Order: sequence, then C-alpha cells, then structure tokens
Amino acid sequence: MPTSTRLADAVLILHALVVLFIVGGFAAIWLGVALHWEWVRGRAFRFAHLIAIGIVALLAALDIPCPLTVLEDRLRMGSPGAQGFVQHWVGQLLYYDLPAWVFTVAYVLFALVVLLTWRYVPPRSRLSRRSAKR
Repeated sequence: MPTSTRLADAVLILHALVVLFIVGGFAAIWLGVALHWEWVRGRAFRFAHLIAIGIVALLAALDIPCPLTVLEDRLRMGSPGAQGFVQHWVGQLLYYDLPAWVFTVAYVLFALVVLLTWRYVPPRSRLSRRSAKR
C-alpha cells in the first residue's frame, strides 16, 4: 500500500474522530447530566467542543471545504485500485450524497444547539472549582 494511501487513511480516521468528538461529546454532555458525570461540565472540554462545532459551522457557512476532506482527497489522487477497507467503511459513515446547503443548515443548527446547551448545562465556573477543592 503506497504511503500516500496510508496517510489518507490516517486523515480519514482523524476526520471520523473529530466527528465522534463533536456528536459524541454533545450526547455525553446530556447523558453526563443525568448520570452526574462532573467531567462534562469541565471548561476545557466544553470550550474544545464548542470551538470544534463552531469551526465546522463557520466553514460550511462560508462555503469553505473541510480541510481534512481536502487533504484526504489530495493524498488519494493518483492512488490506483479499489477502495481499501478503512476508506470504504469510514467513508460510508462520513460522506452522504446530499446538496451542500443541507449540511450547512445542519452544522449551523447543531452549533446553535451546542451553544444553547451552555445555558442549560453550564460548565463549571473557576470559582466553583476552587470552593469544591476546599
């Protein structure tokens, strides 16, 4: 297997992990509230999550292609042969044949829902962490 194909597969897996962090992180926040998981209120986790979906929504709204998709496509250009296992199955999970505007609306709405979650499930403040340590 050519090095570029392995790198493209690594980018595809990274892309899937970013999607998992965004979608799974949102589910974890709400599940964590029900199960009293304190880590879902951590500021670093919540900021990283909000920034991740914010970047996705902003790129979509500005009609800028995802850098991970662009990088993967460039690495795969010129690779002969059929799709490998990783490319086929992870690609099936990530890519759908829908108009671009559908994704833009979905990403922006999801970002707004994540932002609203800050109101209903706010992250811990620095003050509350200090008082909890005492």
